[in-house]
Amino acid sequence: MLPMLRSRPGETKGDQDALGFTARRRHALGWCAALTCALVGTMVAGIIAGPVAISVTDSVRILGHHLLGMGLVDQTQVAQDAIVWEIRVPRVLLGAAVGAGLALAGVILQALVRNMLADPYVLGVNSGASVGAAAAVLFGAGAGFGDYALQGSAFFGALVASLLVFFIARGAGRLTSTRLLMSGVAVGYALSAATSFLVFASDSAEGARSVMFWLLGSLGLATWNGPLAVIIVVVSSVAAMLMIWGRHLDALAAGDETALTLGINPDRFRLVLLVMSCLLVGVIVAMAGSIGFIGLVVPHLARRIVGGAHRAVLPVAALLGSILLIWADILARTVLAPQEMPIGIITALVGAPFLLILVRRMRTSA
Repeated sequence: MLPMLRSRPGETKGDQDALGFTARRRHALGWCAALTCALVGTMVAGIIAGPVAISVTDSVRILGHHLLGMGLVDQTQVAQDAIVWEIRVPRVLLGAAVGAGLALAGVILQALVRNMLADPYVLGVNSGASVGAAAAVLFGAGAGFGDYALQGSAFFGALVASLLVFFIARGAGRLTSTRLLMSGVAVGYALSAATSFLVFASDSAEGARSVMFWLLGSLGLATWNGPLAVIIVVVSSVAAMLMIWGRHLDALAAGDETALTLGINPDRFRLVLLVMSCLLVGVIVAMAGSIGFIGLVVPHLARRIVGGAHRAVLPVAALLGSILLIWADILARTVLAPQEMPIGIITALVGAPFLLILVRRMRTSA
């Protein structure tokens, strides 16, 4: 919490507001700088940690070989080079992008529906992607996408679910927060049932196991040849646009009347946010599967740290999401090594108790 500003002789209310704004901005910048340093350290830990022990020195030497053109010391590092550069570095980058994207989507949706319990999957996008992925794994759907049949089918399913939610909510009249929320919940339940039907209708036990593992989330598909760059570009672009529209998000979160007073069309802006959130969640789920609680818990953490202004919340939430997801992936790879756990298990085990703590500390108005 920021200290209260004491009035000084000759100081006007405008001066106090300016000082308060400066203090809040410095507070947010300080947290962003600290979290950026923490993210760099977390990414280094993610590159070093794994079922195969590789020392810090060897990891740094391998990174120097690829980034700075330094030569490897001996041939014994060739295998380590493949592990670090071809597996762990793409995985860490994907984890950072996915964590930031889920956190940003959570911030968007909580402002969009004005509900602090909304998360990136409340609009049924995750369920649509799950149907597409299950159809690809169990029945060979999406063969036209080639090597990316799973990702392509999942993204197509997410797109169809997004359009379905939009047309249902829009068909009833104005595109209000309540209609979006109810439409997303209804479509999500229906598509989750469709995924379960596909799993039970398949006679492939191994395929069903693959679908269930994917539904719980994993960064195992991360490669330099995959759509890693697409996800990073999408997350970065959305983050930049949201920073520009930070005050619009503040107005929308305050209510439609406030937005209209400030000259913002809430229906049009809500539609733009819906498209952005669906794009974010669609590309993330298509690559990493279903990972819960990041988009639900992280926005609450960010608000407790820097307050409710979205220009401060957005970067802090993105950094926190990246850090938390990379550490969850580290645990998923090392707890039962050499066997890998789905990330969704780790995020649920950590996120559920943390959410209960947040709920317990919330002050209820009389």
